[in-house]
Amino acid sequence: MEMNRKRLVLLLMLMGTAFTSGCWDKTELNEMSIVSAVGIDKNNDGKLVGTFQIINPVNVAGSLQGGGGTNPPISIYRATGDNVLQLDSNASTKISRDMYFAHANLIVIGEEVAKEMGINSILDAFERSPEFRATTRIVIARGVKAKDIVETLTAIDKVSAEKVIKTIESTEKQQGGSINVNLQEVIKNLVSSGKEPLISGFTVRGNTGKENKMENTQSSSIAANPNAVGIGVFKDGKLVDWLDGNQAIGTMWVMDRIVNTNVNINWGGKKGAVTYQVLRQKTNIKPRMKNGKPKMYITVRAEGDIREVNVPLDLASPHELIGIEKTLAKDLKKEMENAIAIAQKNKSDIFGFGEIIHESHPKYWKKHEKDWDDVTFPKLEAEIQVETFIRRTGLRNKPYLSDIKKGDQ
Repeated sequence: MEMNRKRLVLLLMLMGTAFTSGCWDKTELNEMSIVSAVGIDKNNDGKLVGTFQIINPVNVAGSLQGGGGTNPPISIYRATGDNVLQLDSNASTKISRDMYFAHANLIVIGEEVAKEMGINSILDAFERSPEFRATTRIVIARGVKAKDIVETLTAIDKVSAEKVIKTIESTEKQQGGSINVNLQEVIKNLVSSGKEPLISGFTVRGNTGKENKMENTQSSSIAANPNAVGIGVFKDGKLVDWLDGNQAIGTMWVMDRIVNTNVNINWGGKKGAVTYQVLRQKTNIKPRMKNGKPKMYITVRAEGDIREVNVPLDLASPHELIGIEKTLAKDLKKEMENAIAIAQKNKSDIFGFGEIIHESHPKYWKKHEKDWDDVTFPKLEAEIQVETFIRRTGLRNKPYLSDIKKGDQ
């Protein structure tokens, strides 16, 4: 009996070894090239040019600890090919380690590629990859090559891919002039018949001959610096227009993606005399059928503070505050109307009005789905109602400019 028990235990131990064989497909860290960003351009022959930003772990760690040194935190490799997979294959002939894309958090697509070739086939390859994250951010290189952004060395964020991502996030949060989108979100909008994607633009400003030199990070005045610049509008997978300034911000208002932003209004005959900082806002969109056609009803409620006044103004007066609120509402409404008009001109439903109608009026959508962008959306009516509320006026009700004007008199 005791012998049988020992044999059983031995048999179980042998069987257990089949499930504890270790990591059979493991790859050591020193055998990998960790890719942090990928840039896609096009050369004169029509072939794709891939730029791969690879992290130098030792140099990044040293710079974060204050040592810095003179070695760059990233290395750049380039390859050409007919498609994205071929870029990866051809780049491997120049790199001594296997490229590892699980930590790649940025894809930069050249403006020329986005306009002429489109992004459908490019993003397909990234989405199919088991290594690429669905949360990888996407930007369009505006006015420069994608390689110019990928190879840039930056001072504060040692890996420029992080610099680009943080800048996009900050610009959307503080201003509303950019939009932070990832691979999954863009592809979702590409396949949707009721919404087109928006992707932020990025450029390099300054001395563009020094963006990839270490001296660019060793001076208090950065010679070449990556900057967020506008939002790209897409239709059928191709870049068709750019939204800048109030056009971009108005679009973000309609899409309910404004977090914080400053609104300047004219007052007392002076341009931009009063600055209103939005702290909270909510945009609601509801479609209603009118004479057999849909009409979008957009309501916005915004709350914020007065943060700057450049004219004599008594902020303790309810009459003055109500006047400012009405002017703010009027200006915001105009921005949103202009944003919708531009989208209709481009025949690109970037707001997702089609998706909203699909959910609320499926029979109408089924009838007009195929001609939505080109026929129905450009003629779609939208009524906008904006309410703004001033919650605080700062530590001073009456600006000291009032006292200065009295003194001058």
